[in-house]
Amino acid sequence: MNGSDKPIGRRALLKMMAAMAGSCWLTPSLIQAVERTAIKKTIPASNERLPVIGMGTSRTFDSAGNSEKIAKLGKVLEQFFKMGGSLIDSSPMYGSAEHVLGTLLKRTQPGSLFAATKVWTDGKEHGVTQMELSRKLWGVERFDLIQIHNLRDWRVHLETLKRMKTEGKIRYVGITTSHGRDHDELYRALSNNPFDFVQLSYNIRDRAVENRLLPLAMDRGIAVIANRPFARGSLFRRVKEEPLPEWVDEFDCNSWAQFFLKYIVSHPAITCAIPATSKVHHVLDNMSAGFGKMPDSAMRGEMERTFEKISQA
Repeated sequence: MNGSDKPIGRRALLKMMAAMAGSCWLTPSLIQAVERTAIKKTIPASNERLPVIGMGTSRTFDSAGNSEKIAKLGKVLEQFFKMGGSLIDSSPMYGSAEHVLGTLLKRTQPGSLFAATKVWTDGKEHGVTQMELSRKLWGVERFDLIQIHNLRDWRVHLETLKRMKTEGKIRYVGITTSHGRDHDELYRALSNNPFDFVQLSYNIRDRAVENRLLPLAMDRGIAVIANRPFARGSLFRRVKEEPLPEWVDEFDCNSWAQFFLKYIVSHPAITCAIPATSKVHHVLDNMSAGFGKMPDSAMRGEMERTFEKISQA
């Protein structure tokens, strides 16, 4: 705060960042001096509130045997929790990610961890065995959320997950897809079954889920986790040489990462976005999207038009 108690502008912070040797100096305490309260959204099934920025582990945490990379991931995890992060998403599909994550959670003060993983196999017994292995790898007493990964044998696993929820072994039941070809089946599954969460791909370029799936989730009270928020990095390649528009100051945005994330989580149906990273300065940047103002509907339209113009150039 200055003498007039006016918060430092977030664009001013970006300019300060550029003057430094790197962005790692941007500590949680400095970010919280600008905006002290992380934005949270409500899980419809319970009214529990989650920070709108979580963390994915696909590719980034598949690092068993690489001590240097694991050490860096430990710092990423520490900063994630220091900045109020909660939801971490993984899967048996992600190689050694669950093992690495569990190892690091033992070394880190996890704060309010919201542990979310997936079941990714065929058959009831294989599913039960896989989920128990995931629990042991994470080192948690129970998962907050288990999701059926890419709808694999989803009818069988749904019955298991409903029973586990009733028995208090998990808190929420979910289902996921990253593929547009599965949207019709996902729509039918969500329409006729008691899912608490759905995870799907959504970003400023890939907006197909706005047509049917997001309205359905809102109608049925299903929380939505957005994966691939940066379209596996391709969004950054599109804007690589482009400056941020000046009007992003209106919603406290100071980087393209925050631009893309704020676009996602400002949609009324989206509960949380889960960017994945193995770099501390990226997690600081990503988590900053969960503070400050959010774009309204009119501003979201302007963001879409700006991105489309850049993409067509």
